[in-house]
Amino acid sequence: MIAKIELLRIAGTLRRQGALMTKPKVLLMGCGGIGGIMAAKLLERGQAPFIVTHNPAIADAVNRRGLVVRQEDHEHVVPGRAAVALPEGSGPFDFVLLATQPTQVEEAARTALPVLAPRGALVCLQNGLCEQRVAAIAGAERTLGAIVAWGGSMIEPGVYERTSDGGFVLGRLDGAIDARLTAVRTLLEPIGPAEVTANLRGARWSKLAINCAISSLGTIGGDRLGALLRHRFVRRLGLEVMTEVVEVARARGVQLEKVSGTIDLDWVALTEAERTASGSASLMAKHALLLAVGAKFRRLRSSMLQAIERGREPAVDYLNGEVVARARALGIPVPVNERIVEMIHAMARGAARPGMPLLRQLYAETHLDDGEPRPRGDRDFGAAAPPPA
Repeated sequence: MIAKIELLRIAGTLRRQGALMTKPKVLLMGCGGIGGIMAAKLLERGQAPFIVTHNPAIADAVNRRGLVVRQEDHEHVVPGRAAVALPEGSGPFDFVLLATQPTQVEEAARTALPVLAPRGALVCLQNGLCEQRVAAIAGAERTLGAIVAWGGSMIEPGVYERTSDGGFVLGRLDGAIDARLTAVRTLLEPIGPAEVTANLRGARWSKLAINCAISSLGTIGGDRLGALLRHRFVRRLGLEVMTEVVEVARARGVQLEKVSGTIDLDWVALTEAERTASGSASLMAKHALLLAVGAKFRRLRSSMLQAIERGREPAVDYLNGEVVARARALGIPVPVNERIVEMIHAMARGAARPGMPLLRQLYAETHLDDGEPRPRGDRDFGAAAPPPA
């Protein structure tokens, strides 16, 4: 990450050049869990983004009663308007915040491109490696990335819950820092702390490793993250998934970044010794880390699971599928990620049901019980011991 003092120096230079946008015109495409909470926060701060959702039920709910944001003990309503399509003559917009599901991001980029200002940018908020897909449509110069390090869900159309705190990591594919990144940082900071990185690629792959584990296992397990990660064998699956992603990233020459400045994926990746020695101190420490992640994001519910429940295409090809495709090109085995892709597609077809039995099946089929305690019926594996002092 770029040090804060260096970021301030860059921002100061850009201000002196008169390059920063003081109040950009913003189009927000997508009003699901992340998009809805972002819309509410921006409206509360007087930003007034133009909101587009292709879901008529969401648009109708927002237009009737505003955006409803629920917290643990109360809810509040933020007045707002949403449209199901861009009206003729709208724009130009300085920034288009792409908050759709990954499966819809390319269509959203094509829709928004004609109303993007000449010096504007499309901002990718999806999980996965969507900047490359959007750059192929709009050009790398007009594509920015915003990694979302917090959780949100849509309980019903127009009703939202923020499931965890956090902020954003912003960057460009080429690593350059420009005035638009500083402007997006200012725009998003009311929602959560925003940092700028010169290594967006490394930050994206680190986040991809985590999403491939928690989102996909949450989909297969059919439960919130906190409940799932209390099971030792689920944590082991998560560690294996992340290890495979890290191996592919390394083979592609990616320098991984710490997620939220704390989770070091190079350290999280299992060594060969850890894969066969269940009682090692380092493996216990990694289990403890996942327990802490489960506690922090305990209310997180997979968006892919919600997509399946609503009869929509899950985004597994944009997460684990991205890893599998690149691994095949490199000749690297990624059996756990491969089986996850197959299982989630089977769930989408109605050929498999989410739940703990399906997770146990994944564990058994990928032969991860070597070196780990074996499951007995439906019994929990128990919590990992804390790391040694």
